[in-house]
Amino acid sequence: MQRKQIILYYFHDPMCSWCWGFSAVFSQLTKRLPDIIEVKRVLGGLATDTDEPMPDDMATYVKGNWQKIEEKIPSVKFNFEFWDKCQPRRSTYPGCRAVIAAREQGEQYDVLMTTAIQKAYYKEARNPSDIETLINLASELEMNMDKFNEDLRSEEIKQKLMSEIDFTRHMYIESFPSLVLDVNGKHISIVIDYNYCQPMLDFINLKIESVN
Repeated sequence: MQRKQIILYYFHDPMCSWCWGFSAVFSQLTKRLPDIIEVKRVLGGLATDTDEPMPDDMATYVKGNWQKIEEKIPSVKFNFEFWDKCQPRRSTYPGCRAVIAAREQGEQYDVLMTTAIQKAYYKEARNPSDIETLINLASELEMNMDKFNEDLRSEEIKQKLMSEIDFTRHMYIESFPSLVLDVNGKHISIVIDYNYCQPMLDFINLKIESVN
């Protein structure tokens, strides 16, 4: 009997506040998945490059999201000092490219850089829309800084991000985070549970068993 090819796609953006809210539970989920499942992280690119300050109405919307997340996920807290200490911009592509540039130095750096960006943004009131912040984070992760600097600005990394964004759109992903289970080419959306991994794990195991 042919072995099933099973992939769990995780669509996210390192500056997506709901992805930060989901990060701990998603980490628990990945640790408990059956070994036959390959996890693929895909950057969806929430907001394009811009040097313009975030409009006031957008800032109000994002701050409101932070408050909603704290209510929905009691274990998650945000540092609202960010809004006073930084000049926010609606620009997440730099952070996405930083994750890909980090990944070039080893797959483990995908999660490490994503987590570093999230902690900088949501806990330390540092702005990952700024290239300087991203370079500092790479240095703190003790990466090869010459390579990271070059990759972060390279056309190749830009194209890799656009390829992941194109794939996200091809999969009809409309919000982050999103989980899609691919079993032998059949795509199954998974309802996100922000507080408990067990319901998602049970669903995944059920679908693995039910698909021939």
